[in-house]
Amino acid sequence: MSPAVWAYSENEGVSNEVASAAVEVAEGASAEAVVVEIGALREGARSPGAKLLLKGPASPQVSPEVAAEALARAAKQAAPMAILIGATRNGREAASRLAAKLSVGCLSDGSKLGTDGSTLTAERNVFAGKVVAKLSCPLPAVATVKVGHYARADAAPGETREVDVGPIQPLVRVVGREKKAAGAVDLRSAKVIVSAGRGVKKKEDLPLLEELAKDMHGALGCSRPLSSDLGWLPEEYHIGLTGVTVRPDLYLAVGISGQLQHIAGIKDSKIVAAINTDKDAPIFQASDYGVVGDLYQLVPALRKALAARR
Repeated sequence: MSPAVWAYSENEGVSNEVASAAVEVAEGASAEAVVVEIGALREGARSPGAKLLLKGPASPQVSPEVAAEALARAAKQAAPMAILIGATRNGREAASRLAAKLSVGCLSDGSKLGTDGSTLTAERNVFAGKVVAKLSCPLPAVATVKVGHYARADAAPGETREVDVGPIQPLVRVVGREKKAAGAVDLRSAKVIVSAGRGVKKKEDLPLLEELAKDMHGALGCSRPLSSDLGWLPEEYHIGLTGVTVRPDLYLAVGISGQLQHIAGIKDSKIVAAINTDKDAPIFQASDYGVVGDLYQLVPALRKALAARR
């Protein structure tokens, strides 16, 4: 059996990102990239090659505890060279549990993953993005993949293999669930993002930027103060080191000063543009284009210019 790199995430969209990471790692070792599903196949989960369906867990909600146990049982039989898991909250827990069960190393929040056939390597931003740490771990290994770094795989999956890992009885019992209120936005897949910062004077002014985002066929995002401190927007809109990492074709920062934790979340954008009244704002150092001025004058003017081009 040829060596394999497994990709898994409980989140369908993130699973497609991890699949792309698995392809890069597999190419470095002439291995096969395999997307792993637990319990049931998901129609939207893509795979560059085969899929591996782990049957046994009966619950439709796969907890980190169950995922780690299912992956561990299958890995002890198939011996993949690496298991990549999306670095979501549940994914980080599942990866650490899995690494402990297999007695292997675990690289966390990695990007630019690769291998020479004997070692798994990755990079990770530390100190708010000021330093890039280079990580390595002997194979076999587990790694969590930084969400938002890799493009989502869109290839239709090949054959599906099934492995029965047996019933898994979790030690933690879920007694209830409450749905978290979420904004209808998927910033990780947005091609254009208009992002609001503390330069916006009041919550009632946010529709001004939301309409600009619609004019540009994009999505609205924000810096940390608007979501975490003021509560003007849901946490799903927060872009930065402690929020969502994005990589749009165009990122327009409006009234954002550009602290390091925010820059760390947008540095993979193709083009960064900024509007700010402070000519010395750090955001301009990370921008391809910048305009010093009042957003309350510039945004309406920009909308008018866009309307004239239609």
